Amino acid sequence: MNDVGHETGPRHDDARHFDVVIVGAGLSGIGAAYRLQTECPGKTYAILEARESIGGTWDLFRYPGVRSDSDMFTLGYRFKPWHGTKALADGETILTYIRETAAEFGIERKIRFSSRMVGADFDTATATWTLTVERRDAEGVSRHTITCGFLYSCTGYYDYDRGYEPGFRGVEDFAGTVAHPQFWPPDLDHTGKRVIVIGSGATAVTIVPAMAEPAAHVTMLQRTPTWIASLPGRDGFADWCRRRLPQRLAHRLVRTKNIAFGTASYQWCRRFPGAARRLLTGRAVRALGDRRLVADHFTPPYDVWDQRVCAVPDGDLFRAVRSGRVEVVTDRVDRFVPEGIRLESGRVLEADVIVTATGLRLQAFGGVAPTVDGVEVALPEQFVWRGAMLTGIPNLALCIGYTNASWTLRADLTSRLVCRVLRWMDRHDYAAVVPHPDRELEERPLLDLSSGYIRRSAGDFPRQGPRAPWRMRQNYALDAATTMRADLRRGLRPTPRAAVRAPAGTRSADAFSGEI
Repeated sequence: MNDVGHETGPRHDDARHFDVVIVGAGLSGIGAAYRLQTECPGKTYAILEARESIGGTWDLFRYPGVRSDSDMFTLGYRFKPWHGTKALADGETILTYIRETAAEFGIERKIRFSSRMVGADFDTATATWTLTVERRDAEGVSRHTITCGFLYSCTGYYDYDRGYEPGFRGVEDFAGTVAHPQFWPPDLDHTGKRVIVIGSGATAVTIVPAMAEPAAHVTMLQRTPTWIASLPGRDGFADWCRRRLPQRLAHRLVRTKNIAFGTASYQWCRRFPGAARRLLTGRAVRALGDRRLVADHFTPPYDVWDQRVCAVPDGDLFRAVRSGRVEVVTDRVDRFVPEGIRLESGRVLEADVIVTATGLRLQAFGGVAPTVDGVEVALPEQFVWRGAMLTGIPNLALCIGYTNASWTLRADLTSRLVCRVLRWMDRHDYAAVVPHPDRELEERPLLDLSSGYIRRSAGDFPRQGPRAPWRMRQNYALDAATTMRADLRRGLRPTPRAAVRAPAGTRSADAFSGEI
């Protein structure tokens, strides 16, 4: 990947007040900006991006083979057709797509790069957010504040600055190189070397076949097997549609087909777990030709979709295992030793390079503790309304994607809902709105997968309730049918504009002739 996509137009950093501030210029943030400027064209907005370029996750991750684990017809934007040939695209292609979108719709001019939000306080007297922004440039680090009427966080839910490290014993004794996928060393050459990849999640199953080609040998070391599904690298239906139909119609048909298939597959797996287990293990046996190997290393103890299912294009991981270039070992790490890793079974795996694909460290609201009138709001005590807004915090939305489908499907619905709420506020002259349940809610974890990285951080996140609109349904079809038709009066408590005073000392972005 390269660093193209940085701001190209003039900037007006002296603008200090906006109707909306979006935090994050990744896949979600760029999509949110498009929705805001097309569905609320009179709103002024800015995007705060802590990094120096567009792309978010797809700019951060540089490990071998990085790619999507959702098909690009649903991971891509609804409003910008995906023209790539691969259904599961590589990271650089996705990054180019995001940057093209930002340039095509003039969004890149709205981004303030190297600008990290480190504080956010909502003043109920003026219905205004005051954001503390840390800016990095050639002169060093400085801080300033900007204000806005509505804050929309599109930072995702994991920590960009720290990955999860289990704290393996003896790491300092290892004579080779240790790399974490989130911070891949650009000069790491594993050609002809012995590699161990610790983990079997989405990152590991991507890295292993990619590293296996030039490496002498790769071992995928896992504590517990993961459900893995082989998907076609190309979508035959998409190819057929794009040869015969206008591009936007083709994109819409393929997207609809993939959404329907994904939703039906998930529902079938959850309702018929035994049949789902037989289906995936049967496919693995056909791909690997070894029933014992599948039973030992590719049959998890949990049901399908208790944790996210990993997708591999055209069975590349299975092919690498069958070829002998990759070995899968199911065991626990005792400690690192100079020559590699000693397992609890006593076996020593020798290696020159060890990749710790041990997962993400989750982080709510970009690591910022939001305050209202200077008092910190405990996020774990709040509930999520329609997967977007939080109780206890006015004029705030969070972008949280699906766990069983493409992130962008839920992200785009949330952005459209935010725009609908903003229009509703303008129509009724409301200065602020905050979700408020009409009864006490039974709390449930927001992210309901049993994956270790989710369980470790579940207590740091807001909660969800037992049913809509306080429950995040993992069903795009239902959400798409109801989100834009819901009665906002039944979930949101408004504050009339007449009940607040105008904030003092703010400078509107409208006062400037150019855009930031």
